[in-house]
Amino acid sequence: QVQLVESGGGLVQAGGSLRLSCAASGRTFSDYAMGWFRQAPGKGREFVAVISRSGGSTYYADSVKGRFTISRDNAKNTVYLQMNSLKPEDTAVYYCAADSGLTTTPTSVDYWGQGTQVTVSS
Repeated sequence: QVQLVESGGGLVQAGGSLRLSCAASGRTFSDYAMGWFRQAPGKGREFVAVISRSGGSTYYADSVKGRFTISRDNAKNTVYLQMNSLKPEDTAVYYCAADSGLTTTPTSVDYWGQGTQVTVSS
């Protein structure tokens, strides 16, 4: 089992920035690719970003490319999501995910965190 705990969500004005963190425990962190997904009210969970086990490869949803940056620190068992130039449409619950592969599909994810709310006001 892998336990994931997100932090760093909150309320921010449009154009602002937030940094999400996800601390992992339970198994070897570097055995897993790590990702971020989000779910807005009334919508399905969608892919945001994913990073490979070593951190050498990253992929982003088109909607966040150029604004969000995913990174990881394997020594601290933590993955981060730096979110800049935030827009009201980025408002959602953000979930950390761990998987054996670089998955962008929510149904394929092995482990989920509990989520952290991000609200962007206009």
